[in-house]
Amino acid sequence: MDLKVVFAIVCLCALAISSTEAGIPKCCFSVKTDIPLRVLVRVQRWSVQQSSGACDIPALILHIKDFRKPICAHPKLKRALMALQARVKRSRQTAREI
Repeated sequence: MDLKVVFAIVCLCALAISSTEAGIPKCCFSVKTDIPLRVLVRVQRWSVQQSSGACDIPALILHIKDFRKPICAHPKLKRALMALQARVKRSRQTAREI
């Protein structure tokens, strides 16, 4: 009986620890505005961090190929990034047609 109680307490503690770590948001604390074009071309995916909620500043989180950590960019770079990605996509389609 005592072993079952100890096991249940250990399981509950493990659950509490794992759910607490998952609840901590990863926020950008500063943003970069001067990101080189060669880095922007390698963006695999991006997301937007809103200033409302757990994070204090708005940011564009860039996940870049072969980079370990994402880059926090200024939200104004979103339009340029979208245009660049569309341009790269068009050039890849043109290359496939040839």
